[in-house]
Amino acid sequence: MLFLCFSMGNLLCCVQVDQSTVAIKEQFGKYQDVLEPGCHCVPWFLGFQLAGYLSLRLQQLDVRCETKTKDNVFVNVVASIQYRALADKANDAFYKLSNTKGQIQAYVFDVIRASVPKLNLDDVFEQKNEIARAVEDELEKAMSAYGYEIVQTLIVDIEPDEHVKRAMNEINAAARMRAAANEKAEAEKILQIKRAEGEAESKYLSGLGIARQRQAIVDGLRDSVLGFSVNVPGTSAKDVMDMVLLTQYFDTMKEIGASSKSSTVFLPHGPGAVRDVASQIRDGLLQASADH
Repeated sequence: MLFLCFSMGNLLCCVQVDQSTVAIKEQFGKYQDVLEPGCHCVPWFLGFQLAGYLSLRLQQLDVRCETKTKDNVFVNVVASIQYRALADKANDAFYKLSNTKGQIQAYVFDVIRASVPKLNLDDVFEQKNEIARAVEDELEKAMSAYGYEIVQTLIVDIEPDEHVKRAMNEINAAARMRAAANEKAEAEKILQIKRAEGEAESKYLSGLGIARQRQAIVDGLRDSVLGFSVNVPGTSAKDVMDMVLLTQYFDTMKEIGASSKSSTVFLPHGPGAVRDVASQIRDGLLQASADH
């Protein structure tokens, strides 16, 4: 049945052109017309024939180009070209190019090998969109004359040599380790500063406590001297001070003896020792008063 229909179509000079396709009609080998999708009459007995079909669908061509960067690194750049034939220039697309993919590939090679050698390897990765735009502009200008439209151009992959990739990974790893070490050192520095500030604040507060303690002791001694002088007539401030020092001396000796963790301490012992201590304190106070 299909053979019968096909034979009848040839007999009636009818041809079918599929959707998204055009047919090129010739008469005695000369271009005549472009046939749109549908059914057309091509009277073969008058010298008409179909030279061929041209697809208007979007097509893609992946081009792998090896080139060298400015810093002498060989890389494989993979470009993806999306293109299609223009219906209004179907005759140019059919007759002017015999190898469309080869022509596109040649232009891609030319642009990539002119652009990449001007850039270092890192810049190639950063400027791949600019490289794709340069390829697309060059293809658009060249292929429009042949009836083709460049829809989009993408740089889908940049592959340096395996040794170069390994070296780049090691450099990145070393940089991250160095940054981590710097951050760790900075954190330790901050901890030491805070610790030193805490110790300084602690010592400052301890000093304030000691100063207040001594001030309280002095105030207590003064009150004791004044009270004793009032309650015991005929005593001088010197006598009261000697008695207070003697009392403090015996209290200190008691605390040293009562402490289980105290080390052996050799001190001059006897009433004369107390007199000597009192004399030294009075001499120091008098000397300080004389200096002022």
